[in-house]
Amino acid sequence: MASLFWRGLIILPLLFVYVNGEHFLYPKRHTGKAELAGYKGPDSLAVDGGGFYSGPLIADDDGSTADGNPGGTTEVKVENLGKADGDNTNGSANSVESTQVAAKNGIGNGNIFEAKTTFKGSWELFVENAGVSAMHLILLPKINQALMFDATVWKISKMKLPGPPCRRVEGTNKEDCYVHSILMDVETGKIRPLRLNYDTWCSSGALDINGRLVSTGGYNNGSDTVRILDLCDTCGWEEYPGALGNGRWYATQVTLGDGRFMVFGGRDFPTYEFVPSQGQKNTLKDVIDFNFLVETHDPVENNLYPFVYLSTDGNVFIFANNRSVLLNPNTQTIIHEFPVLPNGARNYPASGSACLLPIMLKPNEDRRVIPSEVLICGGASHDAYTKADLQRPKVFLPGNTDCARLDITKRNGKWKIINMPSARLLGDMVVLPTGDVLIVNGAKTGSAGWDDAREPNLNPVLYKFQTDGTGSKFTVLNPSNIPRMYHSSFALLPDAKILIAGSNTNPGYLDDALFPTEVRVEKFSPHYLDPNLAMFRQEIIVEKSNNQVKYGQKFTVQIRGNGEIDQQKLQVTVYSPPFVTHGISMNQRLIQLGIVEFNKNFAPDTNNIVLQAPMNGNIAPPGYYMLFVNYNGVPCRQSMWVQFLP
Repeated sequence: MASLFWRGLIILPLLFVYVNGEHFLYPKRHTGKAELAGYKGPDSLAVDGGGFYSGPLIADDDGSTADGNPGGTTEVKVENLGKADGDNTNGSANSVESTQVAAKNGIGNGNIFEAKTTFKGSWELFVENAGVSAMHLILLPKINQALMFDATVWKISKMKLPGPPCRRVEGTNKEDCYVHSILMDVETGKIRPLRLNYDTWCSSGALDINGRLVSTGGYNNGSDTVRILDLCDTCGWEEYPGALGNGRWYATQVTLGDGRFMVFGGRDFPTYEFVPSQGQKNTLKDVIDFNFLVETHDPVENNLYPFVYLSTDGNVFIFANNRSVLLNPNTQTIIHEFPVLPNGARNYPASGSACLLPIMLKPNEDRRVIPSEVLICGGASHDAYTKADLQRPKVFLPGNTDCARLDITKRNGKWKIINMPSARLLGDMVVLPTGDVLIVNGAKTGSAGWDDAREPNLNPVLYKFQTDGTGSKFTVLNPSNIPRMYHSSFALLPDAKILIAGSNTNPGYLDDALFPTEVRVEKFSPHYLDPNLAMFRQEIIVEKSNNQVKYGQKFTVQIRGNGEIDQQKLQVTVYSPPFVTHGISMNQRLIQLGIVEFNKNFAPDTNNIVLQAPMNGNIAPPGYYMLFVNYNGVPCRQSMWVQFLP
């Protein structure tokens, strides 16, 4: 902690220097100016590091941009729905028809069909004042409540606790009676405050096999804390300080195929450890040195919150700065290093975003290796933080415009590079129920850190996971009018909308900053929620469906809809809700299940789908998933929670 003190002391005089820039008009927002209280230290620079290399890549340039953002909906011509699959000879932009999307590179179990639409999405203000700015966000299974929290360090928020007890401020005789953690019902917006004692600032987390959140790390007294939140109407945080062997601030947590958790990195700790069982404590003997995090460390870090994903072969993929490796979690050895991704840094504070692309399973799956790809987009140059945070006047360098894909199950894998329509850092990547990716939030210039970014990127961008080869992989969607900058977050909801929250570029709760601390919560309806596509939305009959399934087991989901169903246009996916913070979505995972059998007209307008669960925990770690049935590329009305068990 001494190093943190001196680091803060060095940079403290540089805080709160706001340069002139473009100001934005805001609609009605929360009232009352927050009083800044407590620690004012920055996300600071670190000690020396290094490690730049160049490596091979495959350029697949696709920088084409969608034609404007007119929004609007399509006019449905029902007769077009009866056309031959993939026949798009009409070409009208004012009709709804099916287009065939071919699976590429041997991935997938056939073709996906989707209805065309010109709808570019819509925004709605869901909650005016969430009480806290959602630095961290995750949707909790079964109860359909979004957990949002920030940090206790500022000792203030936009909501007070309903009554005692208040939090005792560490090292003082003062009390903090503000709310720093809430549960929000994603349908009604009702808020339940939760009490926190140990600081969650820049922490990590994941869901366990029973749907509980297991969260690790944070700042100061929370850095070595493990905390658990169970699923019930009265459950609160259970906190276990001292449970970790190292402090974990800006660290990443990943779930293994057997349900265990690993946590990687954190400021000043280039190590990793397995998260102990509830009530147990790690010692220094349980901490494993990880030289990869030393080698990827810039003078201003750029390797915090590494991107970490469990591969389908049981190995763990770790990306930091511009390098990536595969780690065998059993032998604790690096078994492969991938080519370097050029053009800047991708992790905090350069802060690009990443996701694991959909894992596509076949019926009666028997492949030895299931392909698994990562997508990494945006970020900034290696010196972007230095220019924006430490230099005066501040200089806001442009962010990256590229996206890169890599198959992490191939030892000869190379990065495939494509270009986004615009630069983005501090963004988030949402894997949609259909398998496409929504890139949302963030800025076009600057870096992570207090007041270190400019030019909000207000337009979400849709990345097509699979295309028929005739169009752009990217579509620019309708913008929000609320900038979502540093500390923004999201959650995919059961109705397939996206909850958007957070944004705080200030060390505290400020209303008069260039980008005020944001406590408003929005919902975004993607393209597939075009009202004219509602005819395709199926209803899962939960009481007639299996919702607890063992690996490899066949199980049935019953759906109800209007009209005849074409099995070729049917897709079933399961989604693991991520722990979202700082542009990183820990354990976000979408798996397309193989359809073993389709029984039409089981009852009037009712059909049975026989599916096969993933074969093991490396494909789908044990726990709860949101099951979506998509027809013609349109998700069902409400997903169903299904639990996969060993």
